[in-house]
Amino acid sequence: MSMTKKEKPKKNSSQKKTYKGIVDVTRTGMAYVTVEGLASDILVKQKNIGSALDGDEVLVDVIGNGKSRGRTEGYITDVLKRKKTEFTGTIQLSKNFAFLLPDKGAFMPDIYIPENSLKGAKDGDKAVVKIVAWGEKTRKPVGEIIEILDASDANDLAMKEILVESGFPLNFPDEVLEELATIEESISANVVKDRKDFRKILTFTIDPVDAKDFDDAISVRKLKSGLYEVGVHIADVSHYVEPSTALDKEAERRATSVYLPDRVLPMLPEKISNELCSLRPHEDKLTFSAVFQMDEKGVVKQYWIGRTVIHSAHRFTYEEVQEVIESGEGPYQQEVLLLNNMAQTLRKKRFKDGAINFSSQEVRFQLDETGKPIGIMVKESKEAHQLIEEFMLLANRTVAEYVSKQKVQKQPVPFPYRVHDTPDEEKMHVFAVFANKFGYKFDMGDPESIARSFNQLLTAVKGKPEQHVLETLGIRTMAKAIYTTENVGHYGLGFEYYCHFTSPIRRYPDVLVHRILAQCLAGDIKVDKQLEKRCKHSSDMERKAMDAERAGNKYKQVEYMQQYIGDTFEGVVSGVAHFGFWVETVDTKCEGLVSIHNMDEVFRHSEEDYALIGLQTGRKIRIGDKVTIRVVAASLAKRQLDYDLVGDEGSTVKRSNAISGKPAPSYKPGRSSKPKDKSKARKKKK
Repeated sequence: MSMTKKEKPKKNSSQKKTYKGIVDVTRTGMAYVTVEGLASDILVKQKNIGSALDGDEVLVDVIGNGKSRGRTEGYITDVLKRKKTEFTGTIQLSKNFAFLLPDKGAFMPDIYIPENSLKGAKDGDKAVVKIVAWGEKTRKPVGEIIEILDASDANDLAMKEILVESGFPLNFPDEVLEELATIEESISANVVKDRKDFRKILTFTIDPVDAKDFDDAISVRKLKSGLYEVGVHIADVSHYVEPSTALDKEAERRATSVYLPDRVLPMLPEKISNELCSLRPHEDKLTFSAVFQMDEKGVVKQYWIGRTVIHSAHRFTYEEVQEVIESGEGPYQQEVLLLNNMAQTLRKKRFKDGAINFSSQEVRFQLDETGKPIGIMVKESKEAHQLIEEFMLLANRTVAEYVSKQKVQKQPVPFPYRVHDTPDEEKMHVFAVFANKFGYKFDMGDPESIARSFNQLLTAVKGKPEQHVLETLGIRTMAKAIYTTENVGHYGLGFEYYCHFTSPIRRYPDVLVHRILAQCLAGDIKVDKQLEKRCKHSSDMERKAMDAERAGNKYKQVEYMQQYIGDTFEGVVSGVAHFGFWVETVDTKCEGLVSIHNMDEVFRHSEEDYALIGLQTGRKIRIGDKVTIRVVAASLAKRQLDYDLVGDEGSTVKRSNAISGKPAPSYKPGRSSKPKDKSKARKKKK
């Protein structure tokens, strides 16, 4: 990957400095390398980029003390790690070869495809191409076609483009599938004899109605002592996915499953995620468990951690469990009500001990058989969700605390903690000043006081106009949770020790946790010197998955709102910038941009007020303000909604039932509370 000597600019070798960083390639072909610890980026001209692509980790040499545009200038000598190797685009066919013209992103060269790698592609086809080499003479990428995409299915094409754009491969490599075929599916007596047998103890799963992989189950029984034994049983993925295998390497590369509105791109092949490891009812399954002896108030008296075998008696949905909680009737109602009481007690204690009670609304799309959105629902966190959440948090915290006390060569065992640092002091001060304008005071004395102040604010704002803005900005003020071997605790949860143990089917750090936990229990700890690097990679891939999920949701929002062009909606200002402000509609939770260029007044951006302020009238447009907007454009290609602000005299929109978890109406709410022409309304709904 290194550049040839011919291409290297002249430099004074005695002044040579080499740095490692991430390259940001602009649309013009100019690049900047961000180096941790350097005050400013290193400028790299197009001729000195070599084979580096946007987002790659690279080595960059500084050209003497040369400066360009006031910046240190350099040239890229090597690519250490590719951000992605697969790209979507359009095939341009020639006689004996083709090029892929990439769709999106920063400056990106066309990818040369030899005739023997075309796989029957025709001119104009949409395809996914993997870069396999770089031409020695041309310094251009050479690729092979991985998949020809069906351009007639716009939704499928868009979702696949989002995944590839984010750096996630659509298919598993052949060597992974070959390895998968050799895995022993039956559970032998030899495997069972080394495990604690929970098959005769009542065990069940609680998951979303459309879940296909069940990676956690709960068992419960009363002990002779009067205490209750509650087991948190997690799919034993590490039994099937062994270190350094092709399956393991691919899982680590992906690091996470990705959840788009109409599909899941799994971290592990479906044979593992949906069959072998999924804790399906009425089947024996291998698990890794944290088992607690508790009183009826949820106080843990003692615990045991180890490998187990279970047999789930029932598969609950969240809705079914909620029905049992609310009515007191249904399958295993005594056990469900007992677990719910324990969970609610654990939850109250957690908030009392300093956890921050942030609640965020998640949107779920109702899709027809073609993937087209026909309704939007807002997910609610009810007691059924909290039941599972509290026991998973208890297991995660207990495992992290157990491993933290283990030693290897008199040193703590390297372990992938899930940490959440205290808020940045400067960001916190800006937020506290803003909250004070609404009458909410913050005690900034120490992290515990800040957490207490947050909880007081979150309780006080419930149902008030400023609730949305203060909750949203509060979450933005928080640090981001990451994986790392340096344990600084989890500030948001109020835990000194925390890890991810409960979802190994969809998160690679959980697989690492299982392996290290097994070593600790066996007293045979093998230190992984690459663990911090693996943690960073998992954190990076988690961010990419979140970006992909946001992009998928945005696409569906735009697709849904296309039917409402010209209509008006009530909304809340959700963000501001110097060029305009974003509004999220109350009914559909669809966010769009209002450009200040479409307004009658000149505005300035006030960062400390989170507002735009009119220079002529002094009018403020501030985050959290309620406004009425008109939908003026919905671009699927850009995944962008454009709104215009409607004046105070504009029509007011009647709220639909979408906010309460029911689908938004198929009629256009800006026009009337009912469709004027029922036949047209029915036709549109189809």
